[in-house]
Amino acid sequence: MMELHVKHDKKMGGTDCQIKEQLDSAWLLIKTKWAVAQEWTRIHLRRWRCVVHDAATDRRTLAPVSFLAVAAVLGVTMTLGTLYSTSYAVTVDGERVGVVHDQDMVDEAIATVEKQGRELLGYDYQVDGEVDCRFTLALKSDLADEKQIENFFYDQLSEVSDRLRKYQVTVNGRAIGVVEDQDALQDMLAAFKNQFVNENTIKAEFVDQLGVDYVYNTQQVMTMDEMNQALRANSTGATTYEVSKGDTFNGIAYANDMSVSDLKALNPGVDINRLMIGDVLNVKEVVPSLSVRTVDHEVYSEPIACPVETRENSSMYKGETKIVSEGVAGEARVTADVTYVNGIEKERTVLSSQTVREPTPTIKAVGTKERPKTASTGKFSWPVRGRVTSYFGNRRIFGGTRFHSGLDIAAPHGTPIKAADGGKVTFAGNKGTYGKLVIITHDNGVQTYYAHNSSIVVSAGQRVYKGQTIAKCGSTGRSTGDHCHFEVRIRGSAVNPLSYLR
Repeated sequence: MMELHVKHDKKMGGTDCQIKEQLDSAWLLIKTKWAVAQEWTRIHLRRWRCVVHDAATDRRTLAPVSFLAVAAVLGVTMTLGTLYSTSYAVTVDGERVGVVHDQDMVDEAIATVEKQGRELLGYDYQVDGEVDCRFTLALKSDLADEKQIENFFYDQLSEVSDRLRKYQVTVNGRAIGVVEDQDALQDMLAAFKNQFVNENTIKAEFVDQLGVDYVYNTQQVMTMDEMNQALRANSTGATTYEVSKGDTFNGIAYANDMSVSDLKALNPGVDINRLMIGDVLNVKEVVPSLSVRTVDHEVYSEPIACPVETRENSSMYKGETKIVSEGVAGEARVTADVTYVNGIEKERTVLSSQTVREPTPTIKAVGTKERPKTASTGKFSWPVRGRVTSYFGNRRIFGGTRFHSGLDIAAPHGTPIKAADGGKVTFAGNKGTYGKLVIITHDNGVQTYYAHNSSIVVSAGQRVYKGQTIAKCGSTGRSTGDHCHFEVRIRGSAVNPLSYLR
């Protein structure tokens, strides 16, 4: 069997001209040999056809040996043409790859794999090794198809990609970083999720869209600790806060880990000195880059509120109530699915509630007596309309810093000062730095002060109604100009009037 040796070296590489010359010489030799074989077969087949014909017509006797020779030649020729094909044995660095009918198939397979390698790895990938194509005759059944040849080179590409493969983590499409160890990454993500899992957890998942993608051509690689810290790093979102009794702007900022200036920036239309109960402020919310949502199936006891039964009381004013006897709360056995995000409850779905103990009622007395005009309403109105020149809290005045226990409301001299609510005048007269002062004690024990008046028009012991004139604006006592100094005191301690004025 004749063989022709042709090399396809991806590392060292011969020139295209050298390969072409070798191929041209090979095909010329093949064609010559094949033509001689065809001519020999034609002549002998013709000769033996004559011999067979003469034997069939009894013109000559065909010797058994001659007949067998003809049969053998015919058999060999037909076998060669049917079973065998001219082909190339392909090896890479001496390793057998397969036998192909056309050497172009090898070139096309290499080109396909190298193109895929460049797209996958991000650099000019080339197959590895010395590719050798040797001319030969082979059984047609032994010929490899293009996929078999491609698969050999794809195996090479797979080995390279396995060695270079790294894992890029993304959250909501934003790249967080790249790590090398996939198993360690999966373990870290599982631990990240499990920090919020307990024995009641029935579901745990990441809130954000978490992606792990293959990357190959990268130089920046994180350790697993660095990746863990990056996923836990806080970002800032926004939420709201409803002002409740006793809140101050500074306190709200502190409670939400914000500076006062940051809180002001999020609430440009809010007067920080006039917060009202029920006001809704924008505050920042700190959330990690990757959040975890869990659902816990919880069974717990919950108190059942006492029903309230009312009893009319003619000695009490209308609108007044008093608890005569406190009830005892009941108990219920509740089953619920509770949803948490990063351990903070977001939703509670009650599945069932079973009463374990019934509550007893609370008895409440309700007043029926007509309320006099001087009775307290429990809500304060402004004693005078004007510009607030000094607010509650520390202030610089008279060359130093002093605590200011109320509001200073500027008004022209002689402007009527009115009672903020109904009640009893418990002081009316001069009192040191307050100058001319009126103190009203309201039905709930809260006191209001009205100071620096030019004159007082009520007397101690007198009951006054809400909005009644009690004094005239002035600048008596320690004062720098006409104004009303207004205080609210609860159990003797001054509180911010802005939290109570309506």
